[in-house]
Amino acid sequence: MPKRITPLLVALSATVLTACSQQPADDAVALPEPAAFEVKYEKFVLDNGLEVVFHQDDSDPVIAVALTFHVGSARELEGRTGFAHLFEHLLFLESENLGKGGLDEMSSRIGGSGANGSTSRDRTNYFQTVPNDALEKMIWAEADKLGFFINTVTEDVLAKEKQVVKNEKRQGTDNRPYGHANYVVGKNLYPADHPYNWQVIGSLEDLQNATLQDVKDFYNKWYVPNNATLVIAGDFDAEQAKAWVHKYFDEIPRGEDITPLADRPAALSATVKRYYEDNFAQLPELRMVWPGVDLYHNDAYALDILMALLSEGKTAPLNRVIVEDKQLASDVTLYNNNSELAGEIMLITRAYPGTDLNNVYDGVQEAFARFEREGIQEEDLQRIKAGIETEFYANLSSVLGKAFQLAQYNIFANDPGYINKELQQYLQVTPQDIERVYHQYIKSKPFIATSFVPKGQTDLIIAGSTLAEVAEEKIVAEGRGESFDVAEDSGYVKTPTKFDRSAEPPYGALPVPAVPDVWQSELTNGLGLFGIQSNELPIVDFELTFKGGLLSEQANKVGVSNLLAMLLQKGTATRTPEELEKAIELLGAEISVASGRQSITFAGTTLARHYEETIALLKEMLLSPRWDEKEFQLAKQDVLSTIAQQSADPGSIADNAYFKLLYGSNHILSNNPLGSEASVSAITLEDVKQYYAQTLSPSVANFLVVGAVDADTVKASLASLNQSWPAKPVVQPSIDTPERPRAAKVYFYDVPGAKQSELRIGYVALAETDSDFYPATLMNYKLGGGGFASRLMQTLREGKGYTYGVRSGFSGTDIPGPFTISSGVRTNVTYESLALVKAILGEYAATFTEQDLENTKSYFTKSAARQFETAGAKLSMLDNISRYGWQPDYARQRQNVVQAITQPEIEKLAKQYANPNGMIWLVAGDADTQMPRLAELGFGEPVLLNPQE
Repeated sequence: MPKRITPLLVALSATVLTACSQQPADDAVALPEPAAFEVKYEKFVLDNGLEVVFHQDDSDPVIAVALTFHVGSARELEGRTGFAHLFEHLLFLESENLGKGGLDEMSSRIGGSGANGSTSRDRTNYFQTVPNDALEKMIWAEADKLGFFINTVTEDVLAKEKQVVKNEKRQGTDNRPYGHANYVVGKNLYPADHPYNWQVIGSLEDLQNATLQDVKDFYNKWYVPNNATLVIAGDFDAEQAKAWVHKYFDEIPRGEDITPLADRPAALSATVKRYYEDNFAQLPELRMVWPGVDLYHNDAYALDILMALLSEGKTAPLNRVIVEDKQLASDVTLYNNNSELAGEIMLITRAYPGTDLNNVYDGVQEAFARFEREGIQEEDLQRIKAGIETEFYANLSSVLGKAFQLAQYNIFANDPGYINKELQQYLQVTPQDIERVYHQYIKSKPFIATSFVPKGQTDLIIAGSTLAEVAEEKIVAEGRGESFDVAEDSGYVKTPTKFDRSAEPPYGALPVPAVPDVWQSELTNGLGLFGIQSNELPIVDFELTFKGGLLSEQANKVGVSNLLAMLLQKGTATRTPEELEKAIELLGAEISVASGRQSITFAGTTLARHYEETIALLKEMLLSPRWDEKEFQLAKQDVLSTIAQQSADPGSIADNAYFKLLYGSNHILSNNPLGSEASVSAITLEDVKQYYAQTLSPSVANFLVVGAVDADTVKASLASLNQSWPAKPVVQPSIDTPERPRAAKVYFYDVPGAKQSELRIGYVALAETDSDFYPATLMNYKLGGGGFASRLMQTLREGKGYTYGVRSGFSGTDIPGPFTISSGVRTNVTYESLALVKAILGEYAATFTEQDLENTKSYFTKSAARQFETAGAKLSMLDNISRYGWQPDYARQRQNVVQAITQPEIEKLAKQYANPNGMIWLVAGDADTQMPRLAELGFGEPVLLNPQE
C-alpha cells in the first residue's frame, strides 16, 4: 500500500507479457540467445541477524538504500489488521536521533528522491535514492529507524497517523469505483483465519481500535534485525560502507526468533458468486478468481505465460471473443498474482454500459474452449519470452530497481542471486508446461465470481450471486474527527547507545553530476534527431513526438487525436493488427502511441540487437496506417467506455471541472483529451484521416533515443524518411491565455456520497520557457512541491491528519500552464482543509525564512546528482532540449539560478504567483453535507456546478 511503488519483477505479471497469434507466420524470426548479463552482489550477515546485500554500480554518483522487513498484513491478527501498513507510515515521522520529520526532513536536505515505502501481504520496505555523498547519513538514519524509533510513538502521534491511513483508505478504496472488489474476493477466497482474508490496509474499525501498546508489541516482535534485509546499490566504496553498517547496526539487539509461516494455498470446494451495487461505478465489472500458487513456485512461470496467451493481444482468445466478436467490453485483464503463502489467478473485465455480465461469463467460457481447441504454437512462446527479456532489463535500469529485486529475492527466494536466475525460468517454459497448468488450476475448477454493478442495475449480475457484505462509512457534516496535539517535544526516554548518535554524520566528497553527452542532428525533411548513447543495459528507448494533440483539434471533434493514436497501433497497410502485433513482439519490443494536450507521441523500447528491425516497424506504422473501420469502431467504444467510467470517479470529475473553470468552456484546452460522449460519437474515420494528413509532419516532429545504440546507427535507421516522408506545412494554432481571476471564487461539483472531497485550487500561470518559471518552481518547493518537506503536507497531513497527500506545482510547457494545488481530503473536514490552504498561501511570502531558502538550495543542488540516472530521465532531458531549444547544459545553467536566488526574490515570487485571492477554488464532493460552510472562506457564496434535479 502507498506510500507506494510497485515492486519490480516480484513475479512477472501478465501485464508485462505480450500475447500472441495462434497462427504460424511465414516471416517467423529465430531469436538469438540473450546476451550474458549478471547483477553482481555481495552478501554478509551481522551477528544480530541483519542480512546486508551490496551491489556496486558507478554509472551515476547515486546510491539506493532499501530496508525491507519480512512483515506485512499476513503477520497480523484478525481484529488487529492494518498494523504493518500503519508502521510504513509511522517509521517516516521521527526517530530518537533524527528528531521530528525523520527521514522525510533529511531527504529534503540531502537531495534524495524522497523517503518512501510500500507494504504488501508479506513485507514492508523503506527506500530512496540519494547522492552518494549522503551514504553514511542514510545508514545512520536507517539504523535509527530500526533500533531507536518506537519510543517516539505517543498516543497523539498514533491518533494523527490513524487519520492519515484512514484517509488513504478512503482515497484508494472507499471513494473509487470497484474499490471494494478485492475486499470481497479476499473474504470469500480465504477462510477467516487465513492471513490473506483481510486487505493490506486493514479496516477503519481495526485501525481506530488499535491501542498504543498493541502497536508497540507489533513493532517489537517484527521490526528487528533478524527479520530485515538492508540493500545498498550504487556508486560507493564497499569497505567503507561495510564499516558504517557495522558501526550503526551492530549494537541493535536481535529480536526473538521468528518461525516462517507455512504455505497455505486457497482451497475452494465450490464456486462462490457475490454481487455489490457500487456507488461510483458506471460500468458493470466481472471478476473471476481461481486459487493459484505462491511466490517462486515452479508453476508460477508457466502460469504467467498462460495468462498472456489467454488475454493479451488481438489474437488472445479472451480478446477475440469478448472484445472483437461479441463486443461486450473494451478489454480483459488476466494475471497471476503470487504472494509468499498463496496466490490467485484473477480475471477482470469492465463491460460496456448496460451489458449483462452473464453474457460476459459465457464469453469467458467460450474463450477457454477456443484456447483448448487451438493449442499453443512455439512462435507464441518466442514472442512472449522476448518481451519478458526486455522487461527484465528495463526493470533493472535504476539502482533502486536492482535494490528492490535483490531484497525481494533475498527474503522470499533465500538467495539474492536469484536475480540472475529467474529469467531463465521463463525461458525454459514449454507448451506442455502451459497446458498442464491450465488444466491443473483453471479448467473446470471452482472460483470466486464478483459482479460489481452501478446502483440500481442488479439485473446485470451473474446468475446465482448473493449480496456481498461490505462495511460503508457514513458521511456526516459534523463530527470532524478526534482532536490531538503532536507536541514538538514528546518527552520520551531515549535508548542508551554505545556512542553518541545524536550528531548527523557529515557528507562525503561532493558528487559530480553525470550529465550525459547529447548528440543532435536533423534529416533534410526537418525531423530533429536527439540522442544519448548509454551501454549500461542492452536495451534502447525511443520517442517520436509531434506537436499537436488536443491543441490542434476542432471544438466539435475533440478526441480525434486520441482516436488517431489508437488506430496507428492497429495494423498497417500491409499487416493486419494481429500481424503487426506479432512482428513487434517477436523482437521483444513495445511500440505505443499516445495523444495528450499538446502532442502525439510514438514511444518504444526494444532489445538493442533488434533496434533496426523495431524502427522499421515504427516507420511502417507512421507512414502506412491501415485505417480499419472495425478497429475504428472498437476504439470509439473503448473511449466511450472510459469516459463513462470517469463520469463517476471523483478525481476525474474534479480534473474535468477544473480545466473548464481554468480556461472557460469555449477554449480548446478546457476539454478532456479523450473528448466527450457527444464529440467522440460524432467523429468519423474520415475525420481521423484528415487530422493525420494535416498534423503529422517531420517539420513539427523530433526523434529522441536513449540506450545502447550509437548516433550513426540511429541516423542510418531513419535516413529513408528523407524521401518517403516529405515535410509539409503545419500551422500551429494561436492560443489565448486566460486572464488570472481578479478575485477568488469557490465552485462545488456535487458527488453525492463521496467519502472524500477532491480539491483543485489554482489558475493559468506560466510557460516553462518563461524566465520566472524555474525561480517560481524553487519558490514552490517549500510550499507544496517538496513532498513531505512542504508546508501544505506538513500541515494538512502530518499536523492535522486531514489528507493522505497534498501537493502544488507549475505545469507549463511552451505555453502557459496551470499552477495547481490538489488533494483529496476527508469529507467532513472539507472547509477546515480549504481554510488551512488559504492561510498557508496568505502567510507564505512573509514567513519564508533564510532556513527555508537554505533547505531549498540544498535540495536542488544535491538532487542534481540523480537527475539523469534512468532512461526516462534522459528522454525527458532530450524532450526539453528538442521542444524548447535549450542547450544540453541547461541543467548546469539552472544550478546557477539556484545558487543566485535570494530570500527577497522568493518573497516577491510568492506574492505574485501564490496569492490565494487570485485563484479558482474547486471542490468535488458531497454537497449536502459540505457545501453550506464554504461561504465562511470569505470568497463569497460557492457556485454549484451541477445542481441535482
